Amino acid sequence: MKVVAYERSVQGTGASRRLRNAGKTPGIIYGGTEAPQAVELDHNALFHALRKEAFHSSILDIEVAGKTQKALLRNYQMHPFKPLVLHIDFQRVDINKKIHVKVPLHFVNAEIAPAVKLGGALISHIATEIEVVCLPADLPEFIQVDLSKIEVGHSVHVKDIALPKGLSLVSHLEVENPVVANARIPTVKAETTEAPVAPAAPVATTAKEPKEEKK
Repeated sequence: MKVVAYERSVQGTGASRRLRNAGKTPGIIYGGTEAPQAVELDHNALFHALRKEAFHSSILDIEVAGKTQKALLRNYQMHPFKPLVLHIDFQRVDINKKIHVKVPLHFVNAEIAPAVKLGGALISHIATEIEVVCLPADLPEFIQVDLSKIEVGHSVHVKDIALPKGLSLVSHLEVENPVVANARIPTVKAETTEAPVAPAAPVATTAKEPKEEKK
């Protein structure tokens, strides 16, 4: 994906506020052998790009002053309640060096799984992305997870996923092998019928002895 950015010469809180008021988003490109570069991007174009899954997991071609550099989206900051991108970070990549990156998971064939067709189970997605190691050229937009064989009570772990060529799991996932999806029969809570409230028992009182009449 191509991203157009512009050199940003003025920095600081006040300058960033003025940029946002002008419909721009401040950002930075760092990493590699070059110095970090402060940039600004058109906010509306960036906001819509962030809604695309590929923007988060693809190698981006960022053009600044006529020069294109390859980078990954590493972080971005949103306003607490406004649809406003406050800042964005990109990291340069070397096409000859492996990168660690999180890739989205796309779950398929759940509807034909024995757990669903025969057992009436529900399949829960425990993870929506996994971190892998690969060369930039091998980075996929997503990784497909086939659920067609999952049965009731079973789970799919990261090491069960058929990774595309050139990808490998990061070391801690290799060791931990966490669950990414499981199939469970939904639990139905039994309806509880409230017992009728018994009338309150009368409070026993001690009868007073009648006073003797004076003769």
